[in-house]
This record gives sequence, structure tokens and C-alpha cells, in this order.
Amino acid sequence: MTRPDSPLWRQIADQIAAEITAGLRPGDRLPTEAQFAARFGVNRHTVRHALSALVDAGAIHTRRGAGAFVAAQPTEYPLTRRMRFHRALSATGRVPGRRILGTLTGPATVTEAEALQIRPGDPVLRVEGLTLSDGVTIGHFRSSFPVARLPGMQEALAEGLGITDALAHCGVSDYLRAWTRLSARAADAILAGHLSLRRGDPVMRQEGLNTAPDGTPVEYAEGHFAGERVTLTITPD
Repeated sequence: MTRPDSPLWRQIADQIAAEITAGLRPGDRLPTEAQFAARFGVNRHTVRHALSALVDAGAIHTRRGAGAFVAAQPTEYPLTRRMRFHRALSATGRVPGRRILGTLTGPATVTEAEALQIRPGDPVLRVEGLTLSDGVTIGHFRSSFPVARLPGMQEALAEGLGITDALAHCGVSDYLRAWTRLSARAADAILAGHLSLRRGDPVMRQEGLNTAPDGTPVEYAEGHFAGERVTLTITPD
């Protein structure tokens, strides 16, 4: 309960937090600063102070030009040799989602070529998209696939198949995670926009390589997760 002698911004923050707890869902958009200011009879600076406190507490997140949104509880995402995004999130009781932002074929970079064991300049299919949990965006990914090994991959994705099903369509019925590297970084402007974060907010970077059962590389992947929305756990298969 808020003390009656608490600063006005704190009383407003506590009121908003109570309303979130009472029934708002992750991803729900909050009223604008102007609407809160009119409701509580204060200036927008006081409202901004209250919302900033809720951001720091992890109750909401804001996006420039879009507003403030109810934050989601961290999603448990297990890292295993047979990583399957939809299966992993479904096992935790979440509703998984993935949205492809675009596909593009181009020459492999040195990094892609080294990981995929092809020559620099060989064609790779790059797939960019967002991962969602219960309708809330939790991550951004870029995956690179060797075109010569996976004919028809782009067409399979265009037909709406997920990556696992698209790989199966290309003859890769199973695949394993060969290695994973985890690191941390600050979100740049583009990544912050994708993940509804503030520029400079912490994100977890995941880099990895998937191979066919015989060890042939089929996917080099780089992903970034909103730090407060995902808990990565390493578990045995």
C-alpha cells in the first residue's frame, strides 16, 4: 500500500502497477502520457517519472513513438542439442510465434562461409525475423543457409513453412546444435525498434550452428533476446 506522504509520482506508479496486476495482459498498451496526466491532474513530467519507475521495475516497457506496454514475465527458453523454438516454448506453457521479416539471397561473408564450411562469396539464403511468446516479441534472429545444399528452401519458407519444416522439405529431416555462443550487448537503434526497447538497453546475443546428423552445416544463426523477457537455460537432451 502506498504511503499517503509518498511523492505524487510514486503514488501514480503504484496505482498503475495495481491496475496492471488486476487484469492487464503482457503486451497491452497503456494510455498515453497526456491521458494519464489528465486523469491524475498532474503534468506530463510527473507521469513520465512514474512510468520510468515502472520501466526500471520491469513492469512495463516503452517504445519511442509507440507508447508504453505491459511487460511479459521472462520466458524460459532451454538450450539443447535439438533446439526447436516452437517445441521448447510450448513445453513451458507459452504460445510460441515467429514472424519472418524478409528473405534475401546473397554472397556469403567470411564469417558465414567459415561456419557453413563453404567458400566466401558462395550464395546463402538469409532469413530475418522475430520470435514471440504469448504474442509478445522476445527476440530477433538472422539465419543463413547454404543455397547449394538446400535447394527450394526459400520457396518452402514463402509457402509459410517454419524453418524446421522447410529444412525437412529440403531433405534435412533432423538437425543438431553443434555449438552455441552467448554474450551480451547494448541494443542499437534498429534492434531496439524490433524488440520495443530503449536504445542502449541490454540484450542477450546468441550465435550458433546447426548441422545435419552427419555433421554437415545447414544453418548459421544469430539471435538477440530482450534481456528482461527471456531466461536461457542449458539442459541435457
